[in-house]
Amino acid sequence: MLTQTAPSITLPATNKSPAQGQWTYDDYLRLPEDGTRYEIIEGILYMANAPAYDHQHAVGEIFGEIRKFVKEKNLGITLTAPFEVHLSEKTRPVQPDVLFIANDRKPEANAQVFKGSPDLVVEVISPSSLRIDQHIKFGAYEQAKVREYWLVDPKTRSVEVYSLPKEGPEYVLLGQFSNNEKMKSAVLEGLEIDVSSLFA
Repeated sequence: MLTQTAPSITLPATNKSPAQGQWTYDDYLRLPEDGTRYEIIEGILYMANAPAYDHQHAVGEIFGEIRKFVKEKNLGITLTAPFEVHLSEKTRPVQPDVLFIANDRKPEANAQVFKGSPDLVVEVISPSSLRIDQHIKFGAYEQAKVREYWLVDPKTRSVEVYSLPKEGPEYVLLGQFSNNEKMKSAVLEGLEIDVSSLFA
């Protein structure tokens, strides 16, 4: 549900909000705790509207399916937003809807953030986040070398899975899966999910 904000947020005291493209993590830490989900990608501040039922239903189902598989195989940890991921100095924090981190890179017990690239990231598209999820975040995750990126669209009831080859810097489409098809993952090899089960 991310939208790009106009640079009109006023920071506490006498500080004015930075111009878009100049936002830093220190600026983020001075934002009001008002329940809004803020993210910074390449110095641009984005904020999330309250998610709709279809979005949250899909997030919950995806999280449940991945978590069950990961726990059974003892592969790592599965998390949902809000949880800060710091991809780079200029892209932090992002808060993917669902993320998987393998055991050898798992955050410590009291970690407030994860620094680096998750092994798998899932974003559930909302009407207001279509461009950001398909282009802005797509590029950010690709550049940060997130190994796999799922784009989940409740409107079309479909899932696109993009995988980052070891020999290449760009995502390739592993598959586009629709209702009544079983989607697959390269990172979580052996995982199969009935796409129709993800949507309300």
